[in-house]
Amino acid sequence: MEGHTCPEGMSQEQFEEAQRIYEVTRQAAQDELWRMACLVASKEDGEMLGQTEFELRDSVHRIGAITVENAVNERRKKGGTSVVALPAVASTTASLVRATRSSSAGEKRRS
Repeated sequence: MEGHTCPEGMSQEQFEEAQRIYEVTRQAAQDELWRMACLVASKEDGEMLGQTEFELRDSVHRIGAITVENAVNERRKKGGTSVVALPAVASTTASLVRATRSSSAGEKRRS
């Protein structure tokens, strides 16, 4: 991991853990980054905002979930936690929230 230095206040052990988490996350996130690039490249200028932004946000959240999952599992291997990281379902939740929001947008509430 050339070019990365230990941030101030971080111990050598924490830095080494960060390196391991980074490597596993980088490898796992490459596919997601490729999907993001393909998504943006496939859109016309007028399609870049709105739904495309939400799809990109979902991808970024998946990368964040991969990072947390890897960190928890790294600590678990070392015996630091008994928690098991399960894959996140953030994109499904976000899609449901978005669908709910857009389905009632502009409508008056009925009682």
